[in-house]
Amino acid sequence: MNKLKWWITGVLTVFLFIALTYIPEKILEIDASSVSKITVFDGNTGNEIEVTDESDIKHIINNLNKVTFQKGKPSIGYMGYSFRTTIFDTDGKVKKEMIINSDSLIRYKGFFYTSVDYLIDYEYIEKLVRN
Repeated sequence: MNKLKWWITGVLTVFLFIALTYIPEKILEIDASSVSKITVFDGNTGNEIEVTDESDIKHIINNLNKVTFQKGKPSIGYMGYSFRTTIFDTDGKVKKEMIINSDSLIRYKGFFYTSVDYLIDYEYIEKLVRN
C-alpha cells in the first residue's frame, strides 16, 4: 500500500509540473530604458541589423512586453526562421534571445510559443530589417 501511495504521488507531481509549464506566460518583462540595442538576423535574407534608435527599441520592447504566450510543442529539429532576435542590456549583456516567426509565433528555449492575447508587431520589425 505504501508503494502505491508513493507511485500515485509521483505521477501527480509529474502531471502537475507538466501542467504548470503550459500556463500562458509573459516571455518578456523588460524596461525599454534598460535596453541598449536589439540585433535582428533575418533568416530569410541573411541580413542582420542592429536596432539602437531609442524609439524603435521602445516600440519593440513595449509590444513584446504586452504579449502573453502559450507554450506549445518542442521546436527541436525544426530548421529555418524569420527573425532571430537578441536583446542587450546597457552593459552589453544578452537579456533575452528568441526567434520571431510571425505575428503570433515565437521559438524560445526549445519550444514554440503562440500569443494568446496581443499580436507581435511583426511588420514593424520586418520594415526595420528589410530597409
